[in-house]
Amino acid sequence: MHFDGQQGSKYFTLHPLRTSGTLLSVVFATHRLNQRLQVSLQATGQTFGGQVSQNPAIMGAARDRNWYAVYTVPQHEKSALKQLDMREIESFLPTYETVRVWKNRQRMKLILPLFPTYLFVHINSRERAKVLQSPGVLQIVGNSRECVPLPDSEVEFLRSDFCRQRIEPYRDLVIGEKVRIKSGVMQGLRGTLVRKSNSLRFVLTLELINQHAAIQVDADDLEPIVA
Repeated sequence: MHFDGQQGSKYFTLHPLRTSGTLLSVVFATHRLNQRLQVSLQATGQTFGGQVSQNPAIMGAARDRNWYAVYTVPQHEKSALKQLDMREIESFLPTYETVRVWKNRQRMKLILPLFPTYLFVHINSRERAKVLQSPGVLQIVGNSRECVPLPDSEVEFLRSDFCRQRIEPYRDLVIGEKVRIKSGVMQGLRGTLVRKSNSLRFVLTLELINQHAAIQVDADDLEPIVA
């Protein structure tokens, strides 16, 4: 952890040498996808595979805003999201659905954070203090000098229809063939093809927070990347 003496702000540092797995470039956002996402947000206050802030006052123009990863108190991601919404901060918590079996053999469907202790905020430099002062927020992810924005395309991918009911955390070592999606709105997205439980998974790596997400895919949707 580093402390900025001029701003009085804390920033969470992730060193590249400690980053495991395959790092990949995510360049795939399209104007059409952005339009669909904006309509979905305004109409429902939610996105596919996640929870977003629902305050209409923060859904306006955001030309000077960027997406940042926020490190939260463990197991307080949802409450931190509510606190940010109360402070009119646009935020997004990626989630996934899983089923747990309790001791009485009862099956319970749960909605859990895709990346534990992380959520994302869409802010400008003037709003950073509001984020850091929000209960449940510990740090904004960055380096020793400043917080570092995420590519818009990475967050938009997590919010897209492509991830609906298909995404899950991937915590194993990412070893496999380098591939890319060859058609559709996600055409050109690069990742790693791995096998799990007799099925194929396309693994996306968010380098900044060293987290991986896996999406079940068909082999016909992918093509190998020739070095």
